[in-house]
Amino acid sequence: MAGRQPVNNDGKAAQPQNGEATARTGVWFVGARGSVATTAVAGCAAVTAGLHPPTGMVTETPPFDGAGLPPLSSLVFGGHDTAHAPLPKRAEHLTDAGVLPHGLAPAVRAELHAADEEIRLGGPLPDDARDDEELIADFAADLTSFRARNALERVVVVNVSSTEALPAPDAVRLPPSSLYAAAAVRAGCPYVNFTPSTGLRTPALTAAAARAGLPHAGRDGKTGQTLLRAALAPMFVQRALEVRAWSGTNLLGGGDGAALADPGAAAAKNAGKERVLADTLGHTPQGEVHIDDVPVLGDWKTAWDHIAFDGFLGSRMILQTIWQGCDSALAAPLVLDLARLVARAHEAGLSGPLPDLGFYFKDPDAGPSGLAEQFTALLSFADRLREAR
Repeated sequence: MAGRQPVNNDGKAAQPQNGEATARTGVWFVGARGSVATTAVAGCAAVTAGLHPPTGMVTETPPFDGAGLPPLSSLVFGGHDTAHAPLPKRAEHLTDAGVLPHGLAPAVRAELHAADEEIRLGGPLPDDARDDEELIADFAADLTSFRARNALERVVVVNVSSTEALPAPDAVRLPPSSLYAAAAVRAGCPYVNFTPSTGLRTPALTAAAARAGLPHAGRDGKTGQTLLRAALAPMFVQRALEVRAWSGTNLLGGGDGAALADPGAAAAKNAGKERVLADTLGHTPQGEVHIDDVPVLGDWKTAWDHIAFDGFLGSRMILQTIWQGCDSALAAPLVLDLARLVARAHEAGLSGPLPDLGFYFKDPDAGPSGLAEQFTALLSFADRLREAR
């Protein structure tokens, strides 16, 4: 079957034959053996082979025709992780959990194995003696060798690892997400931060990315509760309805749930959720977002929102919403979209933050916060890419 990355029967990447197109794009996941990365690799192979439609992939809709995005079949996957379970085994676990459909993991096993062969050990590990400079150098070397080994036009680094707490103001070392971001800049790779972790958002790293002429986008993928908030909050503003309070609760398990059980990580996550409301409503309504780790839920999450608002003559009203979804299945198509868009932006010579991609993020680099305005900006970005061909 045709797959994301051509592979031989032994699971190794096949070499291009005479007359084949050789332009390929690398997608390097930080957190490459996690649920989101595994779902993205398996999903890309499934869509490329025609086993499943590209549901949830905005870049596969008509407005992006002719924008010059790298084809799904041209993507080559690799990454960093500190976990050791290989991708085919992770895909089996996700199948058992109901994330991947039955039969998909064996159908794309060769593609999963090929991607797993390109995963390198991340860090810093417990008792790791390497300092920040050594870690950055090692990670950058992994990226450059990946690009050379696979004859790639470019490599986009995408952070899909677990949320980390924001660093203390007096921290003397970079957080792990920033080590990987620094390595991306050093290796000349565009960067996407799909997590609320710091990543590239330090003055020194942002300046380094600008000097290197690299496009980057982030942060924190907008997949569920905040997606709904970005759609609903403008409605209240447009109808002149005063929002008094907006409270929320998230129940989730898996690695994300465990990571967000840390109050520091939860605070980093909630900052983006609250920004959507403050930017759109013009004030921060009463209420908080609570995140509860429920391990038995695995990759599935439930988000409740309770919105108290005033109508005409002070009439008090309530809107309640329930969002139930599979986190990895919501995130994976967005991750593939972003990798393709940022790769194309790099090819087109764009650099710096890409606010037109705010449609995908809770805490975007700039631009509007309302979903409809963000989508309009995204479509305009597709037009820019099309004109740059």
